[in-house]
Amino acid sequence: MFKIFIIEDDKQLVRLLEDHLDKFDFDVKTVDNFETVGSQFEQYEPHLVLLDVNLPKYDGYYWCRQIRNLSTCPILFISAREGKMDQVMALENGGDDYITKPFDFEIVIAKINSHLRRAYGSYAASQNSRTITVGGLKLDVERMILTFNDENIELSHTEAKILDELMKKSERVVSRDRLLEKIWDDQAFVDDNTLNVYITRVRRKLATLHISNALQTIRGKGYRFISNWGHDE
Repeated sequence: MFKIFIIEDDKQLVRLLEDHLDKFDFDVKTVDNFETVGSQFEQYEPHLVLLDVNLPKYDGYYWCRQIRNLSTCPILFISAREGKMDQVMALENGGDDYITKPFDFEIVIAKINSHLRRAYGSYAASQNSRTITVGGLKLDVERMILTFNDENIELSHTEAKILDELMKKSERVVSRDRLLEKIWDDQAFVDDNTLNVYITRVRRKLATLHISNALQTIRGKGYRFISNWGHDE
């Protein structure tokens, strides 16, 4: 069952969207706190996001950028703003489509299905997906899947980018600054502890595949990914 995350503060519209999505057997979650949209997204891990532009606290462009640090899932903007620049900004900030209000719900459902097919179904571009293999561990960069001994685990967008950089430079030290530059466009707005959090998450994902000590911390320099790691049975 596909999971749809609705980020919209118009409660009446949210109810209508929920009713229509329920008819097509989608699992739906709506935002309950507009200050913690990012953490709610991470917890729910949706397949697709419906995102308004005008929101309390931060606008939809801001939350689109934050989600893009976590996932490549389709993001469809739904907004009453009809201006050309609003649509350009939505796409430039990481959105995949833009639907103006008021809209026909059948068109919204059709667009949702189209993007889901493109991302996960018959149109998904998986044949030419780039992969990196180190010591039997394979990272499918575009699909964000890590495979070892026939076991698969899904990664977030940021986790995949961290492993992409570390695995393609395996046995070499990658500096913290390089990882921040690779992962985030503007380091000035990234708390230094954020990278520590994601490195911890990557290690947990590796542990799920029974891989220990592959990702080493080189004090004062950065991190190194090695191929002769421990394998926990």
